[in-house]
Amino acid sequence: MKNIFTLIIVLAISSFSLAQIRVGNAVVPYKVNFEGEELTLNGAGVRKVLGIETYSGGLYTKNKYSDDRAVLDADESMSIRLVINSKKVTNKRMEKIFRKGFDDAMFGNTESLDTRINNFVELFGSSVKINDFFDLVYIKGKGIRTFKNGEEVGYIEGRDFKYALFKIWLGDEPACKYIKGGMLGQS
Repeated sequence: MKNIFTLIIVLAISSFSLAQIRVGNAVVPYKVNFEGEELTLNGAGVRKVLGIETYSGGLYTKNKYSDDRAVLDADESMSIRLVINSKKVTNKRMEKIFRKGFDDAMFGNTESLDTRINNFVELFGSSVKINDFFDLVYIKGKGIRTFKNGEEVGYIEGRDFKYALFKIWLGDEPACKYIKGGMLGQS
């Protein structure tokens, strides 16, 4: 009887650990669910600055992708999860990084998105600590729902906004090439 009980515990722990993946210092789930749609981890990577892990990023999709353009052009529900790995990542730095990211991703041509970018950046006004995670969820045909630690903090309308936001990591000049490659399952 003792052996059966031990086996059950081992199997339970094994199945739980298979449902998550370590990405640098962060642990991310293999599957997430938003509005009844199950999304699977397409890939993930880690952003390092001077050898310090700052955050981990994962792309969740319904279909498997290895082409950045296909992800950017897809009008299907998908998500990017960002997990904070360093106390050096503050809400002020996140705001600055997002603004620069949008500017770089859109080659400075953000006029049509400026109001939505400002509204989006405001969603990151609260303090940030290690292991906080953000889900940037594109809902097909609608826009981006943003969650912090599983709780919704805001919504930004438009597929064009999704394109610009995802381009920060998946564009020709991504914020981090290692995260881009990881998200596309290339490294």
